[in-house]
Amino acid sequence: MTSTGLVDGVTTNPSLIAKSGRNIIDVIAEICNLVDGPVSAEVAATDFPTMLAEGRHLAKIADNVTVKVPLTVDGLKTCKALSDEGTGVNVTLCFSAAQALLAAKAGASFISPFVGRLDDIGGVGMELISEIVQIYGNYDFQTEVLVASVRGPQHVIESAKIGADVVTLPPAVIRAMYNHPLTDKGLQAFLEDWSKTGQSILSQKTGAP
Repeated sequence: MTSTGLVDGVTTNPSLIAKSGRNIIDVIAEICNLVDGPVSAEVAATDFPTMLAEGRHLAKIADNVTVKVPLTVDGLKTCKALSDEGTGVNVTLCFSAAQALLAAKAGASFISPFVGRLDDIGGVGMELISEIVQIYGNYDFQTEVLVASVRGPQHVIESAKIGADVVTLPPAVIRAMYNHPLTDKGLQAFLEDWSKTGQSILSQKTGAP
């Protein structure tokens, strides 16, 4: 997927790392070597001292590591400490505009609101994105809105229309974005017409007559 030029960064979490069955440091290092943009690596602790220690440890893996912390009091304290040290921080598990405001005040590089999970319980995830974008714009916060828990292409389109900075999405959603039945139908028609000519583009000579 990186060869397409569509990937600007990568987000990870403990659940995804656990599914891989591999060492977290090895996985993060490998991903950082594949992409030039920020790679979010999440802490596993819940208390401030350990979260800070884990964050500092993760930040040493590569220059493009962004430490991910949960939106808790200790997470925000960790965000403030790491951002003051020059480490990028992604504050995750955001479900309200009030939480997003606190993360920006704590110096977060990214805020990750989970739109799909809000939709799952009857909320409207896109309304949250709109609120955060408006609030950040009002006060010129530098925190980027990273839309997470994306369920399909429509979440991506709505996020872009609202003005979110980033979306993190699984490969299946990226594939769904470029797939369209009319594209397939049109391509098939072109191929059928071309085959009737009996020609090959590569066999043709090029250049000035």
